[in-house]
Amino acid sequence: MSSAPDLLADYDLSKPISAATGMRKGLPNYGDPHFALFLRKAFIKALGYSEDALSRPIIGIINTFSAFNPCHANIPQLIDAAKRGVQLNGGLAMEFPTISIHESFSSPTSMFLRNLMSMDTEEMIKAQPVDACIVIGGCDKTVPAQIMGGISSGKPVVPLITGPMMPGSFRGRRIGACTDCRNNWAAFRRDELDVEDIAELNEELAPTAGSCGVMGTASTMACIAAALGLMDLRAGATAPAVSSARLRVAEDTGKKAVKAAMSVIDGNLSPLNLTTILSEASFHNAITVLQAIGGSTNGIVHVLAIANRHPDVASKITLQTIDDIGRKTPLLVDLKPSGDNYMTDLHNAGGMLALLHTLRPLLKLEALTITGQSLGEVLDSTPFKTFPFSHKIIRPLEDPVFASSSLVVLQGNLAPNGAVIKASASKYRQLLSHRGKAVVFAGPADLAARIDDPDLVVDAQSVLVLQGIGPIGFLNPGMPEAGLLPIPKKLAVQGVEDMLRLSDGRMSGTAGGSVVLHISPEAALPESVLGIIKDGDVIVCDVEKRLLEVELTAEQIDQRIAERRERLAGRDEPRGLSERRRRPTRGYRGLYERHVNQAENGVDFDFLTADGATYMAP
Repeated sequence: MSSAPDLLADYDLSKPISAATGMRKGLPNYGDPHFALFLRKAFIKALGYSEDALSRPIIGIINTFSAFNPCHANIPQLIDAAKRGVQLNGGLAMEFPTISIHESFSSPTSMFLRNLMSMDTEEMIKAQPVDACIVIGGCDKTVPAQIMGGISSGKPVVPLITGPMMPGSFRGRRIGACTDCRNNWAAFRRDELDVEDIAELNEELAPTAGSCGVMGTASTMACIAAALGLMDLRAGATAPAVSSARLRVAEDTGKKAVKAAMSVIDGNLSPLNLTTILSEASFHNAITVLQAIGGSTNGIVHVLAIANRHPDVASKITLQTIDDIGRKTPLLVDLKPSGDNYMTDLHNAGGMLALLHTLRPLLKLEALTITGQSLGEVLDSTPFKTFPFSHKIIRPLEDPVFASSSLVVLQGNLAPNGAVIKASASKYRQLLSHRGKAVVFAGPADLAARIDDPDLVVDAQSVLVLQGIGPIGFLNPGMPEAGLLPIPKKLAVQGVEDMLRLSDGRMSGTAGGSVVLHISPEAALPESVLGIIKDGDVIVCDVEKRLLEVELTAEQIDQRIAERRERLAGRDEPRGLSERRRRPTRGYRGLYERHVNQAENGVDFDFLTADGATYMAP
């Protein structure tokens, strides 16, 4: 049968343009939709597309390749494989770019740019005539930014992870970014390695393309995306970036994206977009996995930000939820920094499929997945047989790496709105119940200037406190990963490897140690107790009791806060404080400083959350 009648129908001025699918979606507002479609098709045909191709479901593929992003170096190959999956299943794949952010190449921090990337992702998905979209990402802040933007776009979105890198080797010992970056740099500071050693290590820490090969933030978010039901369970989160398995995952992602698009085109009552798929049960599963893998503390911020984008979930997932689930969830995955192994080992042990089968008694099996099936149905249809290596890497429930609460939420007069600690990554477990005198640094510059001063008044029992690295910060916004304060040089050379450290900032998911993070309110806010801590104040941290306090009375705290406000009144305090939210600052930085939320709300912009300003969709 000739397709001419369908072609002519697009130019029938007596009939309205159907906006249901493909090229007819989101026409530019020229005042004449027929002309808008005519013009759009004229220009797209300049690229050689036929009417047959343009009649298919259109699957967008977001390209975040960048020469400054080695985590995304394999994206060209992934795009080819994803296109193959789309077109084998009757769709038309069309790629387009968004920004690309990498932890080591983003100033002042990648977290500063996460919300910008989420906005870019959301607006480009809404702007393009796509029926569904594959979002390709891997580096730390990319995956949460894409899921956040995907929820807010209202269209079906399927994540495709770039995958972890392979481990390298140093003198016969496996090493990998970036836990071993930090451990060996600390050893260099202790004079255990010389300059030739550290230079040789530098060649092997990141030996292939891909994200960090341990349970850092990138791997954490890949596992969380799988636990949310948004990708293949066998290999989607764990297949190495340079493997053929990763390319097969990409092809399968193309297939899933076409199915998600058809769920909308066919008018299903439950279309496979993120708002429909994700539920409170989905986030329960994601947090269970976060605790069971000993995931990055950054994962807490990102999960809260993702949840707060969802209109039906936002008020139900909080810091308390994360702690409550943690109390019931053992740490099962033996990976650095909480264990000894690498992401390639988790993949070879069965990956997320094996982990979810192990965690099955703790999961909400009714949660929906991108396949249209519930998680329980997916697990029933994909049985997993354990073998000795799988039990070595993914421990059984009755023999965990850490009994429970890998990630703990603390509260007290020092953190009235919460703080977090990765208890499983503490090197000296006695520091999980510790009392010591504060040594305070007023920002990263002060830290850099004094941490190795031989006259610094500090000992192994001291509590290192860094102020001013929260979401707004004293000088640089974006919650830098400076929470892992280095051990003072004079203690490091004595063999001290861990101390209790506190800040309002973040720490790399690849890092370990007894480090309290995300203290809220942050020191840059005038009401912050962290902001009025002084050298010599006694800090009490008790993880079992979920307590973080400074030994000051309420009256003393109120007096110090009042004195601080008075000291700052009437002048532009160079360290910021909340006046930064009202001062005229240009560009994205001004937008960020005026609208960023605190850590317990995911560090998203207030107007982007589900409870933010009402957005009238076109």
